[in-house]
Amino acid sequence: MQTHFTLAQLADPAIVEADKILRACVHCGFCTATCPTYVLLGDELDSPRGRIYLIKEMLEHDRPATEEVATHIDRCLSCLACMTTCPSGVHYMHLVDHARAHIDATYRRPLLDRLMRAFLAHVMPHPLRLRLAMLAALPARPLAPILKAIGLAPVAAALRLAPRRAPGPSVAVGVYSPHGPRRGRVAVLAGCANQALAPSITEATIRLLTRHGIEAVVAQGADCCGSLEHHMGREAGALARIRATVDAWTREIEGDGLDAILVTISGCGTTVKDYGFMLRTDPAYAGKAAKVSALARDVSEYLATLPIASPSAEPLPRLTVAYHSACSLQHGQRIHRQPKDLLEACGFTVKEVPEAHLCCGSAGTYNILQPELARRLRERKVRNIETTAPDVIAAGNIGCITQIASGTTIPVVHTVELIDWATGGPMPEALERHAAPY
Repeated sequence: MQTHFTLAQLADPAIVEADKILRACVHCGFCTATCPTYVLLGDELDSPRGRIYLIKEMLEHDRPATEEVATHIDRCLSCLACMTTCPSGVHYMHLVDHARAHIDATYRRPLLDRLMRAFLAHVMPHPLRLRLAMLAALPARPLAPILKAIGLAPVAAALRLAPRRAPGPSVAVGVYSPHGPRRGRVAVLAGCANQALAPSITEATIRLLTRHGIEAVVAQGADCCGSLEHHMGREAGALARIRATVDAWTREIEGDGLDAILVTISGCGTTVKDYGFMLRTDPAYAGKAAKVSALARDVSEYLATLPIASPSAEPLPRLTVAYHSACSLQHGQRIHRQPKDLLEACGFTVKEVPEAHLCCGSAGTYNILQPELARRLRERKVRNIETTAPDVIAAGNIGCITQIASGTTIPVVHTVELIDWATGGPMPEALERHAAPY
């Protein structure tokens, strides 16, 4: 694709990167076949190729974002299926991230949209605030249909996604010693959504690591990875959180050292692995961020390097697991086999899900900000999962777990919870509630 940025524009490193990405695109259209919104809507502007044209025109002419541009970019899930498909290596992720920041800086959204985005940005990255919001949502859930009917669909979607019961206590900051001799030392990102929605995932991770001789650290200050604000285009807030997290992990790296930084929320993992790029122009943080990104691993990547212990003393039921591959794992991080291999090694029968490349509709805050498209994608995903007749659904991302669980009665758990159970840990809570058949 030809571009026509001025020399003045090319003095901006972000425009230099956008120019490089745009020039790589050859208009082939392969991306349209795997784009969830194009599959649903059939609109060229709701495909990666169409969005690239919109972004090019906006950036080249240095124009404020229009309602049309904001609408079609907002509909993008950032699932990155287009990057898996693209034969030219177009780094769509960095381009759409830049476009979102430009939209946030130049476009005045409708009042409800502004208020909803401000609420999400000021609540979701803070585990305590998010917990309080979820507790408030419990009695308000029956109001969701009324709120949708009066035009407050995002609020209704947030209520429907809220858990039906209060979560357990947050995982404490600190060092978790291994059982027996120490074979390694890692940091574990507790995360903001995990801490509020499902601290059991981090607890299972720590149990599993310490059982296998790995010291686990939940570092003070490494709370939110910044991805929620980043994907809403709120770059100042996102970068502040990223710098705080880099500082927290750098203290551990320079202290007792880290072999890896483990992330159980695959959407966060994709962002953490991109810290080096995001802070590349910050002289105070470029080196530290690159080091953090180099150490970042999805929990399944790291577990695949360990000699996972044989199943627990009491044999588990041979459950059929439908493995949902989160977009941020399969497209963002190119991780495919490790989670499935680990589950199979633990004695589970793992089933592939039809149309596995298509997003479930979670995508961070997407299922709140774009509730109708998210609902259609969730229903399509659940139908495909149910064709495999599983006993349980496993996924590596809390967003996917919450989204899919809102549309099916089949228990949905994190992959690491099943591995923990198979190697001596407790049965996952979601399975306990369906324990009668087992």
